[in-house]
Amino acid sequence: MYPTLFTFFDYPVPAYFTLLIIGFSAATFLGARIAKRGGHDPDTIIDLGLFSLIMGVLGARVLHVFADGFFMQYVYQCVDPSQVAWPMPEAECLAIEGWRWNAELGGCAPLERDCLAWAKFWQGGLAYYGGLIAASVFGIWFLKHDKYPVLKGVDIAGMGIPLGLFFGRMGCFLGGCCFGVISDSPWAIVFPPGSSASREQHEHGLLASVNLESLPVVPAQLFEAIGCLAIAAFTMLWLRPRKRFDGQLMLVFLLLYAGLRFGLEYVRADDRGDFGWFTTSQWISIVIVGFCAVAWPRLRAHAQALMAAPDVAPAVADAASIPDASHTDV
Repeated sequence: MYPTLFTFFDYPVPAYFTLLIIGFSAATFLGARIAKRGGHDPDTIIDLGLFSLIMGVLGARVLHVFADGFFMQYVYQCVDPSQVAWPMPEAECLAIEGWRWNAELGGCAPLERDCLAWAKFWQGGLAYYGGLIAASVFGIWFLKHDKYPVLKGVDIAGMGIPLGLFFGRMGCFLGGCCFGVISDSPWAIVFPPGSSASREQHEHGLLASVNLESLPVVPAQLFEAIGCLAIAAFTMLWLRPRKRFDGQLMLVFLLLYAGLRFGLEYVRADDRGDFGWFTTSQWISIVIVGFCAVAWPRLRAHAQALMAAPDVAPAVADAASIPDASHTDV
């Protein structure tokens, strides 16, 4: 765990957001190169990457606020700070200017109201699927607006997103979030005192103090990072030369990631929203699989129809052999 990579003019630069930017940059650079090689405007992909970063962070923040179990904390920060109790060590809370320790509720609370706390993403709290949904909706609109072949652009994103996710999950590992369940497996890892894992285990009575190292946990962040890197390599190096229709690369990415994420939710122990049998991310994964099941045959049929269309033109031209036929634009 290394939450701060370095300091810049006495300002700590967080590892998570640094790697998040690196991931978006890598995905955008890759997409621009692929677009250029395909004879399309790479500037459109660069613009798309920049705007998608903004929309992705916004969507990820909104889903975090509503689905990760902290919604009422943000509401109370705006209407009644005395009801706020953010989970963190008392010593850490007292070191924050403008905050106090709420002994009654056993958490940290602000001294003043803050109705914009929900929007302060730099303080932590992003849910990936929210970012994917927001960036996808905006991206499709943007490609249409720029008259870029939408499905070809979507396929580029299908290769770039898992690469960006690899860096993002490495940022999660360095920041200590998205940790796994307690485990005695050989690959289990221990997070330092005061980490998110230590806090969570202390709250559940598994650790005597948050100021102790966490119990060994599954490195869920690393598992997802490795899985995303494998998906990126598979779509770029193996599937891309063999794809049967535009849009296939994105659908394969969505299916593989949905399966990966669904399984990993069972070994994650950080705070996440639960609805019935599954977590928020598992429900979204199920919806994504359903979407892919519907979209796959439709996009394949669309591609087959386009491939068959040119064969019609010669037959029409032969049947319409008239003097002015040579001037017909086919």
